Amino acid sequence: MSTTAMTSPTTDTASNGDTGKPGFVPLVAVVDFHHHRGPEVERWFGVSEGRDPAVEWDWSLLPFMALSDGAHASTEDFSYFTLVRPATDDSPATSLFGISCTRQMDAAQLLVRPPDVTRSTVQKAVVVIADTPQFFGMLRERLSVVTSAWFAQREFTDTEILRRFQDSLADEKERGQLNEEVDRDQYLGMSLRELVREFRWQTLVLLKCCLLQPKMLFFGSRCERLCMMQFSLISLIPGLLRNLQDSAGPDMNSYEKQLSQPTSLRTSDRNSLLAYMGLPLQIFGKGSLFGPYTPLQQLDLLADFGTKSYIVGSTNSLLLQQKDRYSDILINLDEDTVNITSTSLRNALALSHSDRRWIDFVTQEVNDTWDDANPQRPKTMGYRGSEEFIRLQFEEYLLSLISAVKYRNYLAQNAGNSKATLPHIEGDPSQDFGNEWIEYWMRTENYRLWNKNTDSHLFDIVEPRHPCAGGLSIDDVQRRIQQQVQDLHLDERFAVGKEVLGRNLAAGREKASTMFNKFYADMETLREAQRKRAEESKTEQSDAEKNGYNTDASKTQQTASSVGARAGAYIGSWTTWAGQKRKEGWGRSSNSNGSSGGGWGFGSVRKSRNITSNTLSDTSSEKNSTPLSSPALSTAGFASIEKPQADNTPHRKSEGDDKSRPITQHSFSESVLDGVASGEESGSSNPTSPRKPTVFKNDSTVATGPQEGRESSEESEGIAQTEVAKPTDAPSRDSDTR
Repeated sequence: MSTTAMTSPTTDTASNGDTGKPGFVPLVAVVDFHHHRGPEVERWFGVSEGRDPAVEWDWSLLPFMALSDGAHASTEDFSYFTLVRPATDDSPATSLFGISCTRQMDAAQLLVRPPDVTRSTVQKAVVVIADTPQFFGMLRERLSVVTSAWFAQREFTDTEILRRFQDSLADEKERGQLNEEVDRDQYLGMSLRELVREFRWQTLVLLKCCLLQPKMLFFGSRCERLCMMQFSLISLIPGLLRNLQDSAGPDMNSYEKQLSQPTSLRTSDRNSLLAYMGLPLQIFGKGSLFGPYTPLQQLDLLADFGTKSYIVGSTNSLLLQQKDRYSDILINLDEDTVNITSTSLRNALALSHSDRRWIDFVTQEVNDTWDDANPQRPKTMGYRGSEEFIRLQFEEYLLSLISAVKYRNYLAQNAGNSKATLPHIEGDPSQDFGNEWIEYWMRTENYRLWNKNTDSHLFDIVEPRHPCAGGLSIDDVQRRIQQQVQDLHLDERFAVGKEVLGRNLAAGREKASTMFNKFYADMETLREAQRKRAEESKTEQSDAEKNGYNTDASKTQQTASSVGARAGAYIGSWTTWAGQKRKEGWGRSSNSNGSSGGGWGFGSVRKSRNITSNTLSDTSSEKNSTPLSSPALSTAGFASIEKPQADNTPHRKSEGDDKSRPITQHSFSESVLDGVASGEESGSSNPTSPRKPTVFKNDSTVATGPQEGRESSEESEGIAQTEVAKPTDAPSRDSDTR
């Protein structure tokens, strides 16, 4: 390529497709929603009286495009659409672009209510039709103000404000303000910063998908956002918004007819450079369609055999049920999802490592400079992360792409010639853009058109290298992991989870606190009740002690004195009786002839027991002059011992046990004390039950003293043993003694 061709000042007007575009005066129309006939064009502004462009140019779908489905759900909504202006004698067919502002108001607020208004609301749209969408960003604000002012009149028959609005647009067009050949891409569409932040790495996927020219379907409930997303996406292709004259219908192909290969280049002119490199890549041409908002009445055009590819948007959810028929890729803006139904398209759109590294870099720059208060401008107010920064990054990417593809073709044509390769380029640089995507793109119409009208050595102007060329590195892995974590929206989910957990913990803490407070209150109540009962019991006990101490003490003293008196009387009586018997000769030993000897012995004891037994068993025939009755036998206590129990419960052990047990002082003391205790408790001489002695267990008071006392004790043991024994035991003991 010669240097003269590169620096020639010759302009290339044919390359941008603008030479054949005639001037078009913007039109203003009013579309009304009639309650019986549906949407219809009510009047036109900017045409001669009696003319109807909708009828002349077959715009039968204009009312449905202006009043989008679901527009009644909001107070104000905007719709963007395309129309075909048929060819005339002096101009070919071209595309026109419409923007409508839809508003509604309560019918009761009308100053004069027409008779055909039968519903509670009135819905109308003000439409502007122009030959380019470049100025729609500015035009949208003016259209919104005019429509709002017209509705504020509450009188729709007064259309003076609409007529003046059309006059101002026509005057600007005549002065050339709407014909300036300037790059006004930034004035149309949603903010690119918002686009990149919302779709992140999928932004590059959508751009590369546009270049493959599939059937792309956008869905969203808000019509304005739906349309702006599509305009923002195609604006990433430099110069495309200024060359959409064939986008309204699949039969239009005027751009290709006017296109020719550039022969010169001004390196100082950006537009000249883009035109020489073959930009814009024309994705709307023969067999293609662009409809930012496409009503259901236009589905027949989408399903037509001649429609090979399109980018359209719809607000009707019926298309979601037939997405496989009407789309190769579905972008759901309500859910922020991208669903690729075509397998071959899905494989081709897989990003390479270099692609992912590049789009992650752009996304990071946007996120680092994001400002929630003003999303369209970086918080640093600098260049990095701005709208212009994003556009230039995508422009550089596309220039590197087409240069690498040209170098790929050059290598294929000069295979085996090592001198034909560039020394600073290793291998095939187009591999960094994805080999499957390159092969898919080379079969599209826009590639054919670009390759036909561009120089084969474009890689001499722009280096054929990916902006982020290179293999996979550890930084890419870390960035990919970080991006995947962000894609999971863990922060949002954890935030919701933390909020729910916090509420649950607060509620649980409140319930637990209430429960513990109630528990402690119940415990305090219980303790207070116990304390009161203890105090009352203590008070009652103290009152009872004060009132009944003397009575209890006197009873105790009386019982003790009575027991002691009876025991003393019994012992004294027994001692007197034993002494009397001793004086009369009891206890002395006798020989076989009946003479008595002095001293005490075992024989005298057994004899005395025998005598006592005989005396007790037969008191009625007693011949002794001395009576055997003693004071102790006449007492109530001793009588209670002799009397058997009424329930036949034995008071002593059996006969065998009685014989084997030695007669000791304990038997005497137990018999005496049992009788005393029984007499005290019952108050009579007949005890109800035998009772083991619990008082006076020390028998030393009975068996103490000199030899004389001991003899009395032995005799008393014999008496006591004989008295307690059963009546049948007396004969056996008498015979034993004898």
